[in-house]
Order: sequence, then structure tokens, then C-alpha cells
Amino acid sequence: QVQLVESGGGVVQAGESLKLSCTASGNKGSFITMAWYRQAGGEERELVAMIYGSGRTRYADSVKGRFTISAHDTENTAYLQMDSLKPEDTAVYLCNARFWWTSASSRDYWGQGTQVTVSS
Repeated sequence: QVQLVESGGGVVQAGESLKLSCTASGNKGSFITMAWYRQAGGEERELVAMIYGSGRTRYADSVKGRFTISAHDTENTAYLQMDSLKPEDTAVYLCNARFWWTSASSRDYWGQGTQVTVSS
């Protein structure tokens, strides 16, 4: 069973930085994608950033230029460097990883989430 362990959340002031990490264990092979989502109280979960096994990345418009996702594919670890944080970035950040389950299908796995709080 694949497990995702996240770390790096906390409380910071607006304008400061945080770096989240997510490590997958129990999987066979490298990831297809690893991503960070976030969910603020009462709102829907939204994609923040995603990285593909090829290294290609995608970001939510609200974090472009401020957040950077990276990964060690051999270690199945993803990072989210968050700079110039804003109060509206406050949320629970959840790691997602997708791995091949069979040669034709994949499965998604989720971490438990880490709280990021940005005060003004």
C-alpha cells in the first residue's frame, strides 16, 4: 500500500516562505504525477501545482510566480516551495501521487494534509 508523508506546514507572516515536502513509500516504480492541492474551510479542494514524471509542471494561476514544485523521481519525493505567501494561501495542503497500478491503469493516493496559515 502506498503511503504519503507530508511535512513543512506552519504559521508564517505574509510575505514569508515555507517549503512543503511529500514522500511516497510502498510503491513500485516512479510516479506518473505528484501534486499539491489545498482546501480552505468550507471551500472545494483546488489544484495548486503538479509535476509529471517528465518534469513538466503546471500551476494554479493564483500561485504562478510565487510557488515552485519540484521532485526527486527516484526517491518519489515532491517539494512545494512557497514564496511571497499571502493570507489567502491559508489552507490545508494535501499531497497527491499517481502511480501505475497495472500496465493500463493507475491509482491516486493522498496524504493526510499539512496546515499552512499565513497571517497578515
